[in-house]
Amino acid sequence: MPFIQQPLYILTILLLLVVFSEWLAEKKGFKHIGSVLLVIIFAAILANLNIIPSSHNAPALYEGIFHYAAPLGLFFLLLQVRLNDLKLAGLPMIMMFLIGSVATVAGVLIGYWVLSPQHHHVNLANAVAGMYTGTYIGGSANLNAVALEYGVNKDGTLFAAINAADNIITAIWIMMTLILPHIFQRYFPRKRKIATQFEKLSDEELRNKLLQPANNIHLSDIAILLAFGLGTLFISEQVASYIKGVPSILVLTTLALLFAQLPFVQQLQGSRIIGFLLIMLFLAVVGAYCDFKALIDSGAVAGILLLWVTLIVFIHGFLIFSIGGILKQDWDIVSIASNANIAGAASAPVCANSIGRPDLQLPGLLVGSVGNAIGTYLGILVAEWLK
Repeated sequence: MPFIQQPLYILTILLLLVVFSEWLAEKKGFKHIGSVLLVIIFAAILANLNIIPSSHNAPALYEGIFHYAAPLGLFFLLLQVRLNDLKLAGLPMIMMFLIGSVATVAGVLIGYWVLSPQHHHVNLANAVAGMYTGTYIGGSANLNAVALEYGVNKDGTLFAAINAADNIITAIWIMMTLILPHIFQRYFPRKRKIATQFEKLSDEELRNKLLQPANNIHLSDIAILLAFGLGTLFISEQVASYIKGVPSILVLTTLALLFAQLPFVQQLQGSRIIGFLLIMLFLAVVGAYCDFKALIDSGAVAGILLLWVTLIVFIHGFLIFSIGGILKQDWDIVSIASNANIAGAASAPVCANSIGRPDLQLPGLLVGSVGNAIGTYLGILVAEWLK
């Protein structure tokens, strides 16, 4: 096995990327970019320089990070959540998420009619439309589910190009959802719908409150938190295997929220740091999956797919931010709803954290989970309609 595929080597590089991104985010000129955005950019650069694997040679470790690190990171971050956080953001977030879902469908259909991928060597173009509908309503799990339904995964070259285009544009849009709220708030200020406990804090104070290290962390706290997290992940997967149609992430989320309301759990120190580290590893892998080689190898088909997903996400972004502006919605809520659509449940809470809105991490996760639940159905509906 080449050393670039060695799990210990890859983990070392990914962790160093997290450290470097955190360090650089504290420097003048990079504070407004943030460590989340930086770790995605640097991981993409290293992957395309073949310093770490990308999607065309993805190791089992990447799947392990998607399968274990991302849900565990969400679990630990959710231990900081109080249900009162839903009071102001819940309904506006749901509304913007549903608007974003409709905007995604509009983008897929407009792109299909404008670019006519079925006439440009894109096999099963209607199924590909369904895949992009699913993934840009609730995440990549829906893309894979629709692919399996129509057998797109059996065409290795096409499937690689579909995923490469998706991963590249998703990573770019994650970056945009971190940047756009600040731009819109500057030129089109909106009153923020913010939880009471955060009302008097500035943006910088909110960000520092989220990321400041906990004091007096004890070994027993870390051990209990890890036991809670691993045990809950085990239980959620068992429940999902026995009760068909119940996503394990919903079970995990429910248990995390229940634990978060217990005074005993609230006193444990370190969950925020553990959770953020795991999610940073997940986002580094998202960056690594920005595989330009897979697109180049697919030739003209890749060009059409890249144009198509760019058009989809552009139309989605234009519609959700325009309608959000007309409805005078909090730009942070609009951005996190869009992030939940395009990138899924795992990314939305981190987006909330990174832009200094910890009160929105639960609403973002919840709508992302809704997208994960409905995305496959809507994707198949679109694919059937375009037959």
